[in-house]
Order: sequence, then C-alpha cells, then structure tokens
Amino acid sequence: MDSAARYLTGQADQRAAGPALGLLTGLADAVGWLYEHWYVVAVAVAVSWGVAEWVVRRLARKVSAERMALELVPTRHFDPGLEEIFRRGVQLARASTAMPWWAPRRAKTVQIRLRADGTTPLRYRIEGPAGGQRLLSITPFGPDVTVHRARPIADKPRTHTVRAEFVLRGKTMAPLREVPLQPDPLQPLVDAVADLRAELGDLAEVHLDIQRAPKWALRARRVQLLGAARRLEHREAQRAARWLRQDAGGTEDSFRWQLQQLFSSASQGPGAGRRLVMPPVPRRVEPAEALGKLAEDDHLVRVQLLVMCASNVEGRAQARLAQLQAALDVFGGSSRWAMRGWRLGPWRVGADHWPTRRGFERRWNLGQCRPPRANWVQLPELTGLLKPPTVHCRLPVFAADLPTFTFGDPRLLLQGSYRSADGRERLVATYAEETLFEVGVGKAGGGKTERALAQAIGWAHSGGGLLFVDPHRDSWPRALPFLAHEELMDRIALIDLNALGHSPRVSAWNPLGMHHGQAVHEVVESVADAYASVLGWDDATAPRALTIVTAALTVLVAVNEAACRAGRPDDQATLFHLRALLTDPAFRKDALAAVAGRLDQESRAWWQSVFPTLPPDAFAVVLNPLARLAANPVTRAFLGQPVGVYNIRAAMDSKMIVWVCPGGNGPTDRLLTALLARDLLRAARSRRDTPEVKRVPFRPYFDELITLTGVAPETIAAMFEDLRKYRCHVHGMTQLLSRLPAPVRLSLVQNASTLATTAGSTSAIAPVTAEWGDDPSPDRVATMDRFEHYVSLTVHGRRIGPIRLRGPYLDDVFAAQARPGNVRALEQAAQANAQALPLHQLTDRAAAQLGRVSAFLAAHAPARSAAVRPAKDNEWY
Repeated sequence: MDSAARYLTGQADQRAAGPALGLLTGLADAVGWLYEHWYVVAVAVAVSWGVAEWVVRRLARKVSAERMALELVPTRHFDPGLEEIFRRGVQLARASTAMPWWAPRRAKTVQIRLRADGTTPLRYRIEGPAGGQRLLSITPFGPDVTVHRARPIADKPRTHTVRAEFVLRGKTMAPLREVPLQPDPLQPLVDAVADLRAELGDLAEVHLDIQRAPKWALRARRVQLLGAARRLEHREAQRAARWLRQDAGGTEDSFRWQLQQLFSSASQGPGAGRRLVMPPVPRRVEPAEALGKLAEDDHLVRVQLLVMCASNVEGRAQARLAQLQAALDVFGGSSRWAMRGWRLGPWRVGADHWPTRRGFERRWNLGQCRPPRANWVQLPELTGLLKPPTVHCRLPVFAADLPTFTFGDPRLLLQGSYRSADGRERLVATYAEETLFEVGVGKAGGGKTERALAQAIGWAHSGGGLLFVDPHRDSWPRALPFLAHEELMDRIALIDLNALGHSPRVSAWNPLGMHHGQAVHEVVESVADAYASVLGWDDATAPRALTIVTAALTVLVAVNEAACRAGRPDDQATLFHLRALLTDPAFRKDALAAVAGRLDQESRAWWQSVFPTLPPDAFAVVLNPLARLAANPVTRAFLGQPVGVYNIRAAMDSKMIVWVCPGGNGPTDRLLTALLARDLLRAARSRRDTPEVKRVPFRPYFDELITLTGVAPETIAAMFEDLRKYRCHVHGMTQLLSRLPAPVRLSLVQNASTLATTAGSTSAIAPVTAEWGDDPSPDRVATMDRFEHYVSLTVHGRRIGPIRLRGPYLDDVFAAQARPGNVRALEQAAQANAQALPLHQLTDRAAAQLGRVSAFLAAHAPARSAAVRPAKDNEWY
C-alpha cells in the first residue's frame, strides 16, 4: 500500500515538473544556439542600432536646419548685475526645449557663440531653436544691449585648423570658481584673441552649448556618483585595514613587544597579551557630500564646450588654442576645464584626430549637443559667459574699428600710432566725412600742435584744402619741409604779419572789399560783429556805438560796390576810411552823395536826422581801435589796400592750403584776429548758394584757441555749431579747456567728433576726463609721456575709446615726404600765391588810398545846382 502511494506520488511529481523542466531545457538550448550563432545577434543589434541612429540623426539634422541666430551688441556702459545675468541663464535653459516633441535630445540646445576674426574684438551670438526666438530676443539687460537677427556665417577655408573639446576634470561635483564681475570674466578670452590678424586668416571661436537634462539622466548620474563614492569608501577602508594589520604585525615582531610578552606569559599564563586587531568600518557616505552640486535640482544644466582656431600661417592656430586654454583656467577651482583626449608623449589625440573628429565637426556645424557625462553645472557657475562684454572689459581696437592710415587717401585723417596687444604699432585714422570737429587739449610742448600739423599735412597731400591759423608762427617752418612738393606749391599761400627779415613782404586784405562779389549785408554784418566781439559791445551796453559802426560800414561798402560796378576796384575804401567818413565833412558829403541811391530810406533818414545830433566824442570808441591798427605799419599795409588777394571763400572752393600768422595776440591784433574769424564764418555760411554735394570739404586749424576765443568767443562757438552744414570742419587746440568761454567750451564738447588730451596737471585734465566718465582718471592721464594722447574718436557713427595713442612725429611719419631742398622755393611760391609785396610799397599805397577814394567819389557824386546852398558841417548831405 505504501509503495503504491509512493509510486503515484512520484508520477504526479514528474508530471508537475515536466513543464518547468521543458522550459529550462528550452532556455538552455536557446542559450546554446545563441552562443554558437553569436554573430547573428551581433548583426541584429548593430543593424537595429544603426537604423535608430540614422533616424535620430535625420531628425536632429532637420531640427538643426531651422535654428535661428541672434547677435547681442552691448553699449559702452553695459554693467549688468548678478540677478540680471542669472535670469538670462534661465531664459537660455528654457529656450533650449522650445522644439517639437519628436526632436532628439542632442538637438535641444541653445548655443552661446563667441567669435573673433581680427575685425571685431569679440562677437557674441546666441543660436537656438526657432521657437525660442521671442524668448531670447527679450533680454533682462534692458536698453544697454541691442539684439538683432544675425545672418549665417560663411567662413573661407583656412590652411591650418585645430579643434578641442573641454570637459570638467578634478572634483567634477564641485562648482567652478566664482569669478567676480569686475574685471569682466570675459577679459581673459578677449585678451587671448586681442592680437588676431585678419590679413593672416586668424580665427578663434568658442561654442558653449546649454542643455536642460532629463530627470532620468540626473538620477542615473546621482546613482553613479553615490556608487563611486561607496566604492571609494570601501577601498579606503580596505587600505586602512591593510595598513593596520601591517602595523600590528610589525609591532609583534619588535624586540620590545616580545620582551613584554615574555613577562606577561610568566605572570598571567599562556596566551596572555595577544593583540586584537579590529578592521575599520567603511564610513557612511553622505549624499550631500558625494553629490555636491548635483544634490539639488535647482538650475542644473549640461554643457558642451567646443573650441576651434584657424589661420593661414602654420603655428598660429595652435598658439591661439593654448591661449584660450589658459583663459579658461581662470574659471577653474576644485573642478576645472580640461582638454579632452589622450597624450602620448609629444602627441595629443583629441578632437583633431580619428575617431572623434567627425563627431566634433558634426556637432560644430549643426549646433548639436552631446556633452560628456561629467559636464554638469549650475547656471551661476556660467555667470561670466551668459552676457556680452561689459563696461569692465578692455576691448582691443582692430582695423575694422579704427582704420589704418594710408598716405594720400582723401577719406582718412591721421590720428596717431596705436600699439596692439602683440606690440605691433600702426598709424590709425578716422574717416574724414565723420570727423566734423576736433578738440585737442594739453600742456605746452605736449604734442597737440605736432599732431594737428601731421593731420593737416596728410590732408593736404590727399588733395584737401585747409586754413592753419597760428599766432606764434612756429608751425609754418615746422611744416615747410613736408609741404615742399611741386604739386602742392600752386595751392599754398602764406599770410604772414610778423614782418620778419630786412625786407618783409606782406599780403593784402580788404574786409570791406566787394570785388569778390560778396553780399553787401553779409560784409557789413561780419565786420560789425567782429568790432562788437573785440570791444565787448552788445545792444544793451553800447547801442550807440553799434549803430554808428553799422551805419558807417553800410556807406563804405556801398561805395565799394559802386566802385566795382564802375570797373574801378582800386578805388575802394578800407576800414581806415571810417575816420574820414565820421570826422571829415567833405568826404562824408561826397560819399553819401555817391551812394544815396544805394541806401535804403531808413539809412538815409539816420544820416539826415540822427547823425547831426551826435557829439564829437561819440566817435572815439569807434576810432580808437582803428588808430591802433593804423599805427602798426604791418596791419596798416595789410588792411589798407583796396584790393586784397585774401579770399577765404575762394580758398575753400579751390582746396587752397592757407597759413595765417596774425603776428601776436595783443590788443592791437585782437581786432584783426576777430575780423579774420568772422570772415571765415561769413564765407562758410555763404556756401549755402552751392548744393551740398558740390561743397568741397575744408578744414580750419586753430592753434591756441584761448587767444582766438578771447577776441571772438561767439564767433568760434558759432563755428563749432554751424559750419558742419557747409562742410567746413574746425580743429581747435588749447592748453586749458576751462579757460575757454562757456559758450565755446559747451559747443566744443557737445559737437566734437574727436576729443584728445596730452599729459598735464590733473586740474587741467579733469574737464576732459569728465566727458569720458573719468575713465581713464585724471591721475592716469597726467602721468603719460610726451607725445602720448588719450583720444575718443567717432567711426561708423559710434564712439571709439578713449584709447591711448602715440602722437605722430613729423620726422618719423612723413620722413619719406620731407623735401628740405625745396623749402626756399615753397616760401617764394607761398608768398607769390598770396601776392605779398614789400612792406614799404604797401604802406605808401595805403597812405595814398584816401585820395583815390575821394577822387572817385567826387567824380561820381550827382551834379549840384549853383543855387543850392553848400551843406553845413553837421549835415549829412
């Protein structure tokens, strides 16, 4: 009975175990088949992986083709805070996911592209999904950053190219170094590309891709880090136990321990005194310590950092990559950026070599992101890279920012010599059409006049016209050797009132002359305003004197107009005939009779009803300045001629090079200087009769503005305000900006396209540096060497600088243009063009001019009836 039961039970067990045994047998057979046919499995896996990768790449390429690019251009005063930069980082991270749901992970990225090619210091671009354009276009930086759509960049192939990918090394869970915002964290990168040369094909680019990581990837990374930390602790515990056992074994082998053990065994019996060694227990792993910045989910992103450098010159690209690598070391702390790859002796296997180069180029060209597993960072770690260069970044100046001076190019104005980061010097210039006004400030002998001379000489050789007014005359002999060219001699005229030498020669100018076809009211207004500016007259303080001068000038100009129309320009009156008109009844009677038909009713009424009531001493204030001028034989000869060759309007239109040396800045010379300045303003304004496109550019240079503004402040201020419209561009030099009258000083700094200063006292420099926001500071400028300048310039409508320039020294810059052997010929030609004659001859002619004018008036006065009584001395006619 029992045996039967056991039999039945066995049969049941076999039936129950049959399926399980069959399953195990089938699995064993399958494993055996797979083991024997492993290549089939390998081929299937490879095909499946290949198809999946092909699909993913196609999708990623399709999404990458729709990427957009934005370029961020900061202003000079861009100075963001940490919160603004952090918010920008959040925008970038959010925009990286603005893609269709089917887009592969590698395509979901936003790229910060830093590019330098020797034309600009550092271009800052953002490239990302087209769906994130609206989010990326509105930055938290406000109006200090301009965002505009950028075009794709098409680079020409370079001969030598190097590539590198940077990964985090060291303690990767630790944050990067916290770099302060001042100086700009981008400064090391800017310095690394400061000496790029576009003509050599130099190029450097840094791509920083930011990608929001999925939660599963973060969890996997945390598990990996925790596992690595535990394994490390176990290894440390095992190492400690091993060293502990070695220490215990060494102790037991020592003589002292054996002697102690012998006495212990005798007293306590066998086995006493044995040491018990307890192995150390592995330390508990703290997640916060092991995970570091990955312990929290706050603003964690994955990044990919790619760098490429290229050049047409061997070795320059490799050197540039080394400079960029050194610049990235600034961000290193416990973790750091290191170049990915292996080093085998002198060779390095990295992104430039197989098998990684193809993947690098695909990610580089398509903007895809496949970061290494260690490249996890928090957004605050990228603070220095999330914004364009700020106000605290020193940017180099390239030829695209400030063009290189080319001798003879009429588009350029020489400014000085700029030293680049690699020590090379080049002559830099601004565009003539953008250099409307210039102001040069600095102490005596600092180089401001030398710089103006170099600019004027370069402008003259390029075919431009100019007027150089120098009260001290030192500039003329300095410029002579560099202007002594045959092609320039016909265009140069010298108006020298210093009367140097045994037989001085002087040119001539009649401010009242009408032989050049000027408008009558413009001539009267110009001379009257010059009179008023020198003597400090206005309608409130000297109304009678102004009226007398204006009325008298109106009559004399009318006389000159009549003489010119009669074909007798040699019979014109001059300024010195104001005395005869106001004090000589016979001359006044003839003059008023000759021009009665040319005067309006109001002028005739004034002479008839007002003039006879004036006391004789009313004319002293008008005649005293003329008496001082007449007492000087040079000024009398210069201003006492009926027909003068000096015609600044004609000089403007014919591109003449006119050098005017007034002869001093004393009281006697002030009226003459004021007349010249006012005549220049009148001539420039008279160009309104010429279409703007036909107005020839003309550049007046005023040395010692303090002297000129002292006699004609309103005139000089008006020049800096109005003459731009007539393509007359004023350049002024002064030792002290603060000594200029307020209207002139305000007009200068408001309209100056170029503002320059040499070294000097801090109090004298402070008004200039204040226009630059005290960057550089007055103390820094005051310590510059001679011929060095800080200059702010205008190029392409934006301000460049202030930058430090070495002032041009004529003997160095224009050494090839020096013609010392032609100096004498140039002096003779300049005086001949100015029609300068011996001083005594002009003086005699000026003394006889009153008789010629009186004879002309007598011949052209209307005939009088004998029955008409003769006019009394106090009657106008």
